[in-house]
Amino acid sequence: MEVGVELSFYPLQREEFLEPIRALIERLNAQQGVRVVSNSMSTQLYGEYGLVMQILTRELRAALASRWRSVVMLKLVGPLED
Repeated sequence: MEVGVELSFYPLQREEFLEPIRALIERLNAQQGVRVVSNSMSTQLYGEYGLVMQILTRELRAALASRWRSVVMLKLVGPLED
């Protein structure tokens, strides 16, 4: 089943907040098998449900375990039709 996930990542530090956002987007863009679309408000991932969830689990764990305290908001839509 193909799904779409909209992800918004908000590091709570006043300084250096762009660094962790850019790092997360770079890691998502490096993934195979998903389509990543970013804009000024969010990043969307499109792909097979299991793969998208596996990528999100791994990458959000890394982002939340970093030195930046953060908030993550997700919206999930599926199944997507061609």
